[in-house]
Amino acid sequence: MIRTIDVTYPNGSYPIYLGAGILAQTGQRLADSGFSGRCAVVTNEAVGRHHAEPLLESLRAAGFNPTRLDILDGEAFKTLDTVAGLYDQFIAARLDRRSPVVALGGGVLGDTAGFAAASFLRGVPLVQIPTTLLAMVDSSVGGKTGVDLPQGKNLVGAFKQPEMVIIDPKVLDTLPPVERRAGLGEVVKHGIIDAPALFSALEQGEVDMTWLLFEAIGVKVRVVQEDPFEQGRRAVLNLGHTFAHAFETLANFELRHGEAVAMGLVCAAQLAVRLGHCSGDTLERIMALLTKLDLRTQPPPFEPAQVWAAMATDKKRQGNTLRFILPRAIGDVDIFPDVAEADVLAVLSK
Repeated sequence: MIRTIDVTYPNGSYPIYLGAGILAQTGQRLADSGFSGRCAVVTNEAVGRHHAEPLLESLRAAGFNPTRLDILDGEAFKTLDTVAGLYDQFIAARLDRRSPVVALGGGVLGDTAGFAAASFLRGVPLVQIPTTLLAMVDSSVGGKTGVDLPQGKNLVGAFKQPEMVIIDPKVLDTLPPVERRAGLGEVVKHGIIDAPALFSALEQGEVDMTWLLFEAIGVKVRVVQEDPFEQGRRAVLNLGHTFAHAFETLANFELRHGEAVAMGLVCAAQLAVRLGHCSGDTLERIMALLTKLDLRTQPPPFEPAQVWAAMATDKKRQGNTLRFILPRAIGDVDIFPDVAEADVLAVLSK
């Protein structure tokens, strides 16, 4: 069964199609939406080996003339240089302003290809086909695209709403266990933000993947519809991320994002307990679930002062202060400005 989740934003809407086997329907769904002619499939070697040909066949069968474009895999290549290389390939593929760019891959690829689509010819249509659990529940939804600078993550980017998002749980069968595990860090985050039933189901054991995706994506959709351009409430989706992005930067992006988020969730909960915003029981539940899912709960052994300094480039800062997203309970988080440096350092020193 294919489930459709409609996402609205100020100037329009787009569907998220969720269901086993939906990847093979991409071409027809694009054609039904009024697209035709040339298009580009941006992927990488690891993902393309498994999923590019079925997607290309789907596009050809629907009358498209697709070109496969590969970029290098990994956060280290989420850069302006990679985007510039895509521009050259878009031109060589003779894309025009109605030529869809289809991003087939994980969050890094979706962010990079999405930013290229947002800026090429001042914007061409974008289709997101996430192939990792993390990208399915988070980065593929909401329209945020961008790349990193040496000073920090996602410092250059644009809002680019996709024409559609295609989420096929079957592609997760080829995902390495370590990547699936990392993606669960973001799923837990969504449970803490606004899905206590999802959090409880993970505590209890095995969860149907389609149900898990539907529930986790639902959190993201509710938040981004309320705040499509990250002017307020959408910041709650960054729960754990102020810590996580600092850890990733200091680790030269060799730390998986979902793993960093898991550590960041614990740090955020510890900070919330220290400041009196949530109970120790909530912290214990978060740590116990992450441990059950085989995710690290202790941050990397960086000096606390280094982590604080790395936070200085965080996009969520306002002026000279940092906003922290902290839990009050499972399913209830809030935004806290002006958290004292001493309190953050105390948490990092544990």
